[in-house]
Amino acid sequence: MARILIRGGRVVDPESGRDEVGDLLIEGERIAAIGSGLDSAGAEVIDADGLVVAPGLIDMHVHLREPGDEEEETILSGARAAVAGGLTTIAAFPNTDPAIDNEGMAEFVVRQGKRAGFANVVPVGAVTLGRTGERLAEMAGLARAGAVAFSDADRSIRSAEIMRRGLLYARMFNRPVIAHCEDADLRRDGVINYGKVSLRTGLSGIPDASENIVVSRDISLAEITQGRLHIGQMSTRGAAALVRQAKENRLLVTGEVTPHHFSLTDEACADFNPNFKVKPPLRESKDAEALLSGLRDGTIDAIASGHAPHTLEEKAVEFDLAPFGVVGMETLFPISYTVLVEKHGLPLPLVLEKMTINPARILGLDADRGGLRSGKLADIAVFDLGAEYVVDPARFLSKSRNTCFAGWRVRGRAVHVFVGGRQVLSGGRIREG
Repeated sequence: MARILIRGGRVVDPESGRDEVGDLLIEGERIAAIGSGLDSAGAEVIDADGLVVAPGLIDMHVHLREPGDEEEETILSGARAAVAGGLTTIAAFPNTDPAIDNEGMAEFVVRQGKRAGFANVVPVGAVTLGRTGERLAEMAGLARAGAVAFSDADRSIRSAEIMRRGLLYARMFNRPVIAHCEDADLRRDGVINYGKVSLRTGLSGIPDASENIVVSRDISLAEITQGRLHIGQMSTRGAAALVRQAKENRLLVTGEVTPHHFSLTDEACADFNPNFKVKPPLRESKDAEALLSGLRDGTIDAIASGHAPHTLEEKAVEFDLAPFGVVGMETLFPISYTVLVEKHGLPLPLVLEKMTINPARILGLDADRGGLRSGKLADIAVFDLGAEYVVDPARFLSKSRNTCFAGWRVRGRAVHVFVGGRQVLSGGRIREG
């Protein structure tokens, strides 16, 4: 049994509240011990002096495109990009072709993830067949095959009755429904936030009411079903207020935000760069401020990348015609650390909590993942917070380059990553095989 000792790092575990300098011992695929002065006999020793040792990050909102659009991303390329960013588990959304709406498709994702051999890849099953919003998918089979949640990905379920049934059925399997909240009638052909920038540029706008109305509806449905509702990619101050009220009412409602939504505003779209075209759109500064407040006070539970890869050719068109979405797994930690910790002063353990134990609990993975304690799977990320560099899309391991953070100067880089005790990133480089 292989023994690895990570020595002298700052061990930060939001699950247990640990934040202290110490050692961590891995034996086989699990954590054997955490403490100071651990015996290194027979162990490979990794010097973590000056580094942060944390649970491997869990990204609960990723689009891997396989099957159907492998030119944009594959499960293999996505899993490699994930570990480069310090992610050890990623949840693959069902907007594939065909959709992940049955047991066989979920099994395919699981098999491909294991074959890739880098980050753990867990499927999110569709709520409705073909993500059409008309008939419920085979949710029992999806759960049996390993689906950790249900979602129609970037499509809002138009029918309140179908959404109600989806919440009820998901409750049977103790899975959350991850909702994309957007009223299609209000969105229409909108491409950016409705406001001063849309009026100035002439680009069609999407009002914040489009999101707020559906968030309010879905929270009401969660109340009457007692189902588990997770609001995906929140972007408005109204949505944050609604989720805060739902939590005060003790409803089973959680929410997530992406780095681009708390770091940027619609002003970024003023020069018509399609890499800033995302769904939901970048909003106003007051919305970004509300999302930051929600992260600070616990209203927002998770930080997810919303990783949505597209080829250069797809994005290299007029803003109106370009697809929505940006890549984000490799920038998830550095942007979150730079903006939230360094700029806004949020504690590092709080920020890590929203990328480790919180998503693990939401997805039902917390028995083995999301924390650092003896007996848990050794899914571990070691970060160098002092590493300062410029985001360069040409260096991404993702097959796509459509980032909205190109040229940003950031701090924080993954240098070592372990998945089930196996080192997949060493010195910042992928370990093949």
